[in-house]
Amino acid sequence: MSSANRLATLYGVVAIVLWSTIVGLIRSVTEQLGAYGGAALIYTVGAALLLVLLGRPRLRSFSRGYLAAAGALFVVYEFCLSLSLGFAQSRAQAIEVAIVNYLWPCFTVLLAIAVNRQPVRWMIVPGVLLALAGIAWVVGGEAGLSVAGVQANVAANPLSYGLAFVGAVLWACYCAVTSRYSKGGNGVALFFSLTALAMWGAYGLSNEPALQLTLPVSLELLAAGSATAVGYALWNVGIVRGNLTLLATASNFTPVLSTLFAAVWLSTQLSLAFWQGVAMVCLGSLLCWLATRGAGRATG
Repeated sequence: MSSANRLATLYGVVAIVLWSTIVGLIRSVTEQLGAYGGAALIYTVGAALLLVLLGRPRLRSFSRGYLAAAGALFVVYEFCLSLSLGFAQSRAQAIEVAIVNYLWPCFTVLLAIAVNRQPVRWMIVPGVLLALAGIAWVVGGEAGLSVAGVQANVAANPLSYGLAFVGAVLWACYCAVTSRYSKGGNGVALFFSLTALAMWGAYGLSNEPALQLTLPVSLELLAAGSATAVGYALWNVGIVRGNLTLLATASNFTPVLSTLFAAVWLSTQLSLAFWQGVAMVCLGSLLCWLATRGAGRATG
């Protein structure tokens, strides 16, 4: 791997660290400003920052097919992520929902195998099963790996859990499409702007009250928008020019970092069963990467 590839991969790692703060920040902002209004402001701040940092996107450098596919995947994913957190019935449930969304690294590896036809070892099977079992363990609550517990929790708020799962699939697809068809370009500023417009449209159609900004929530809003925007900008560089499989593996540890930050930021105590499930998700995704690395050369 060249020095340029290593630098791009480092950018991707920094993006993962920034993303680890997003769950706690988004949940805090949406608690105060509403699911739609809070998300609209977050992506507006992010879009403005990206336009300053990256400039206006050069649309001619992208194919129409890529812009349509990647743009749609990005916007719908952001709706799934932010609304799954905003519609969670409690802070603890918001963190649970975020862990469901963190199935995307596992799905990203599976798509990399399918798209790049990369050889794979037998460890991919227990890796996927362990990651899925970890999600079930987290959602099962105090009971741990309990079918009844999972069903009860999901039935209590199927919208949040469903959005989180769909979002995990969509983001894996976005990563695969961007890596294969972006031709080295970075359309994240455009995608962020589209997301902000779509969020404002949803807010206008909702019954949420008028937005009231205070200094504390404004600072959280700035932090959330900045972490999200800079994280995505660096991530696009990483998945286009860096080692995609390695980044997918490093992102396996995002659930731990994200949960730690969210638990502290939201002053939420989590059960031992929850942490056991998080560890299972991380280990399962790590096995998925090892299955690809051991069988052939990693992407990048």
